[in-house]
Amino acid sequence: MSLPSISPTEAKRLIAQGARMIDIRAPDEHARERIPGAENLPVEGLSALQGGSGIAIFHCRSGQRTAMNADKLARAASCDAYIVEGGIEAWKKAGLPVERDRSRPIEIQRQVMIAAGGLVLLGALLGRFVASEFYVLPVFVGAGLTFAGITGWCGMAKLLALMPWNRAVPA
Repeated sequence: MSLPSISPTEAKRLIAQGARMIDIRAPDEHARERIPGAENLPVEGLSALQGGSGIAIFHCRSGQRTAMNADKLARAASCDAYIVEGGIEAWKKAGLPVERDRSRPIEIQRQVMIAAGGLVLLGALLGRFVASEFYVLPVFVGAGLTFAGITGWCGMAKLLALMPWNRAVPA
């Protein structure tokens, strides 16, 4: 079972007629940038849509997550459902409105990429110009990322989530 894809402009038309826009990204991604009126229901915890009448339209950042989870999304929807082709990125390219909150931190996944890349670069430079013992830093980061990929548990992400800039701000 799969879901048909629709263009961002077709999605906008259906929303104007009462369709539900559902953002399946993580809450930190949704908090920073979202389609106006989109509900945030992360795919990881989605089992069934509550109040499932009408039309449901699912989106993610690029369309890849929705495509990969199309079967799960179809089972969760007890109504007609669609996927926005190209996700919020295509929505923006079509000139459609988005709400941005730049006061919110960038998503944890991107913070992990920045931190890991920075540590690997730092370790490589220090290993080359200061002491070869610093080469252990990129090896340690690489091992951590490999472990995270295999198990789904990322210590760096857990640590970054505890940082002051990532703590939830009361609404």
